[in-house]
Amino acid sequence: MSPDALNHLFSLLIGFALAGALVSAYQAFAQRQAGFGLLEDRASPRAFAAVPFLAFAAPFIIMRNTLRVGRCERRRFEFVMLATVLAGFWSMMSGTVVVMVLQGLGLLG
Repeated sequence: MSPDALNHLFSLLIGFALAGALVSAYQAFAQRQAGFGLLEDRASPRAFAAVPFLAFAAPFIIMRNTLRVGRCERRRFEFVMLATVLAGFWSMMSGTVVVMVLQGLGLLG
């Protein structure tokens, strides 16, 4: 496996792990599930605070919603595949940001 491919895989895994940890922490503190409905409070400080949270938690929320709806309704394969690719790409990008921050702080080599 090439170093670039390994770096992308590491970013993907870090992104999904961070998304899962953020959503789990939110659920533990707020006693409700995190979702894109956090943005419904228009022009309030809570909606603005939800944007950075959702930027990193979105891959987990997308996959959770896709799998939950998949059990209740029969979704087409293309829809599930598109949601998986979207969540994976988003996870890789957010994981890349986390890796770059850790490298900038000198915690990763």
